[in-house]
Amino acid sequence: MRYGLFTMPDRKTTRTKGADRKRQLVDSAASLFVQRGYARVSVADIARSAGVTAPSVYRHFDDKQSLLAAAVLAGVDDLEACTDRVLRDGNDAVTLISTVCALAVESPQTASLWRWTSNYLTVEQNKQVALRTREVIGQWAAAILTDRDDLTEREAVQLAWAILSVSGSLTVHHTRMSSARAQEEIEKLVRRLLTLSPATAPTLDTAPVISGVTRSRRDEILDAAAALFADRGYSDVGVDEIGRAVGIAGPSVYKHFPSKMAILVAIGYRSGARLDAGVMAAYGATDDPAKLLAALVDSYVDVITSTPDLSVSFNNSSVLAGQPGATDLLDIQRRYVARWIDLLVEVDPSLKRDQGAVAVHAALSVVNDAVRMRRGAQSPQFAARMAYLMKGVLAI
Repeated sequence: MRYGLFTMPDRKTTRTKGADRKRQLVDSAASLFVQRGYARVSVADIARSAGVTAPSVYRHFDDKQSLLAAAVLAGVDDLEACTDRVLRDGNDAVTLISTVCALAVESPQTASLWRWTSNYLTVEQNKQVALRTREVIGQWAAAILTDRDDLTEREAVQLAWAILSVSGSLTVHHTRMSSARAQEEIEKLVRRLLTLSPATAPTLDTAPVISGVTRSRRDEILDAAAALFADRGYSDVGVDEIGRAVGIAGPSVYKHFPSKMAILVAIGYRSGARLDAGVMAAYGATDDPAKLLAALVDSYVDVITSTPDLSVSFNNSSVLAGQPGATDLLDIQRRYVARWIDLLVEVDPSLKRDQGAVAVHAALSVVNDAVRMRRGAQSPQFAARMAYLMKGVLAI
């Protein structure tokens, strides 16, 4: 507005620019947190990504943690708005799924950021996000039940959570697919979920527990560290705490491991050895690619639900990246996933490899997310239902 020779700032325009800048910072932060992991992103990184200076960030946010909270809540806002917009005129599950998948491709952190960073939020923040997300999932479940009166409400909710995991799975791997193709693939996988009935999941055969094996102090340290990392996150656990958990002084831990990172790497190798045992057992039983892949699904679910090792290793892949001692471990993990992709393409030769990769990572995300967020993990049917849902996504 102009007063004589002077120009006064338009307060509405200033507020709008401020809101735009704040959302720009939130979007940049969310993207970086998903790509690198919260602990490896600084305020300077976020400022650089947003094209501003670090002091500019502090005009809008107190610190990095408040930026994370804002980014997570923005994702929940987007999910709520998307859901409300589609369901305003009725429970149309097909349109809802298409819209959710489009949002996941356009803004992948929307469906995945909270699941990866919940350890860094306060108890109150997590409660708020959990409550709002459960409400969204409840709306999705109601839409599913409109077309599937054969399902119980619990089954519909489980399918809705699995849909959220599949739609957010693009953040856990790199794909050169166009956005249109990626959305098409994710929608195809979600449609497979909508045909499933979790209550019909067959019993999962688990590997026998070997008794009478003496546990070394090294094993005790790895067990304690894995439990602590799973509960509170790698960055928030100290070596002294790990020592206390096994009844030794913190410095004594260094007699077995040179660093906390070495403990994390050892946990990863231990989980890899358990997966390799499952691979060998599968190949010793059959050479049929569909049966092999199904056996690997069962083995993976058995390992990830019976010990925190695998979930800890997977959830901290961004921490392991670039660490000298972890190079071979990350290669082992990539080769393991590549084996799944190879088998899936062998089962369905019409699939291109990038399509197989999307399907495999989506299936793995179903159980990885459920274990990380402890959704129904105490249920006796949990492992069997996870394997069933994963096989449904893979169409095996």
